[in-house]
Amino acid sequence: MRCNRVLFTLLSLLVTAGFTRLSAQGFFGEGPASSAQRVQTEVVLSQDAARQGGSIKAAVVLTVEDSWHINAHVPSENYLIGTTLALEPAEGIIVSDVQYPSPESYKFEFAEQPLEVYAGRTPLFLTLKVSDKLAPGMYQLKGNLEVQACNNKICLAPSTVPVDLPLTVVAASDSTREEHQQLFALYVATPPSPSALPGNELASLFETQGSFAAFLAIFLIGLALNLTPCVYPMLSVTVSLFGTQTETKTLRVFFKAVVYVLGIASMYSVLGVTAALSGGLFGSWLQSPWVLGAIALLLFGLSLSMFGVYQLQAPYWLTSKLGGTTGTGLISLFLSGLVVGVFAAPCIGPPVIALLALVGAKGDPLFGFWAFFTLSLGLGFPYLILGTFSGLLKKIPKSGDWLVWVERIFGVVLVGAALFYLSLAVAPKLAAFVPAFVLIVGGIYLGFLEPSGKGKKLLQRVKWGFGIVAVAVGLLFANELRTPTMSWQPYDDEWIAEAAASERPVMIDFYADWCIPCLELDRSTFTNPEVIKSARDFIRLKVDLTHFDSPEAEAIRKKYNIAGVPTIIFLTADGTERAHARVVGYLPPGQFVQRLKDVTGS
Repeated sequence: MRCNRVLFTLLSLLVTAGFTRLSAQGFFGEGPASSAQRVQTEVVLSQDAARQGGSIKAAVVLTVEDSWHINAHVPSENYLIGTTLALEPAEGIIVSDVQYPSPESYKFEFAEQPLEVYAGRTPLFLTLKVSDKLAPGMYQLKGNLEVQACNNKICLAPSTVPVDLPLTVVAASDSTREEHQQLFALYVATPPSPSALPGNELASLFETQGSFAAFLAIFLIGLALNLTPCVYPMLSVTVSLFGTQTETKTLRVFFKAVVYVLGIASMYSVLGVTAALSGGLFGSWLQSPWVLGAIALLLFGLSLSMFGVYQLQAPYWLTSKLGGTTGTGLISLFLSGLVVGVFAAPCIGPPVIALLALVGAKGDPLFGFWAFFTLSLGLGFPYLILGTFSGLLKKIPKSGDWLVWVERIFGVVLVGAALFYLSLAVAPKLAAFVPAFVLIVGGIYLGFLEPSGKGKKLLQRVKWGFGIVAVAVGLLFANELRTPTMSWQPYDDEWIAEAAASERPVMIDFYADWCIPCLELDRSTFTNPEVIKSARDFIRLKVDLTHFDSPEAEAIRKKYNIAGVPTIIFLTADGTERAHARVVGYLPPGQFVQRLKDVTGS
């Protein structure tokens, strides 16, 4: 079968070339041999004008010449070119919800199997969203329509048809008149089904394995989030909250830990549903420089308590109202869980992108609540154990010097986390250097300069060993930062055109300075020699979405359907995305190499 396809492809190219040449010589009279000349286009709008801050429906109506057909958007065979409409970005105008019609199946004489095609009058629908800041006036959107026409004898070479879409914008208070209602009654803006979401393994898991397996996977994802650097400060805060309590009954301590974890879970559930309903990136407001700076200041203040500068305890007038005199009343612990959950927000964006897309596709806020609640329960589960048993550290006999040293470790972790958040706020490029710096300086302090345990040989040896290992790991991290990394070009439409001209695939990395998994990709995956070697045939582009809600960022997010960062997409030479290959979140080097091989077919 494969040999037949290859043979057909060669014969089709030979026949096409011969037909084109004979046509150019007038052998067939005046009949044109261009796909573009077999298709006429007309642009139709649902209203005579669009209001500021509103939206308008548009249709590019194709009229295919009799006895000719054009390939469907997703062609039946990979050697055929699908019909694709691409509009150039325009400031203040966002193109969304492009819908292609359902194709018809047609049996050509030259093909063994029927092919999916369009024929006759075929409308392509889309929606234009107008910014409320766009000045009233006339605007012209430009784009291209790629088509390939076939009849019962041959398939012509694909052609690019220019498309001009005129748009009149009026003030928000002005009235508009509906037009072409019969045509646009066929256009129903519906959310994609979960299985249609590119790269969404969770959606397919719900469909193939059922809800129980999918929710279990969500719980395990939340549990795995504890390996991200943003979560480490939660360890120290949890120990400081539960390590000073006077409660001795384990069951009661466990119940308090449950309340604390419910505070963490409640915050993420509310934020997750809010983000899903508003269509925004999860925690995007938590990633602003001001909020990151405030978190850094809070973490630094908490670290001082670990160095003995003060004892962390809420005022009596507050704790007496919240249910206890030690700052560990139930309401106090619940509120502490709400606040502590903020620390992890900059790290957990990528794993919840799939959840956001899934919740948005289902349109069910209750499902969204339980999905994010399950995720946050996984995130909080280790703190349920830590909160329950952290108070037992006091019961270890003769452990005063040990506990002091452990508190200093948590203090160094908190200082490192504060520096990390501060660098994200003021100098994101330096964030990658913070772990190495903290390991080296912290290792020297904790191993050789911290004064507790003098005269106790076992503790002293443990400190020396800890310090040596920490410094060694820090130097290893620092050495990795010097490793050559993959080269990238800033995103520009000219590179997409260059890819088409040179017939090279395209890899686009959507990142942001505040995105921690993006930094991990740059530090670990994109410095791997195998990844660099496997990506050498790609045109590699980076899109900076640091200002995620800016008009420029919003336009390109809508163009490529980007829900959050990091997201990496792969385009074929003709500009079509390989949706199955889309990467959302961090991917280790070995898996990334396999993804590249899947795209190139090697």
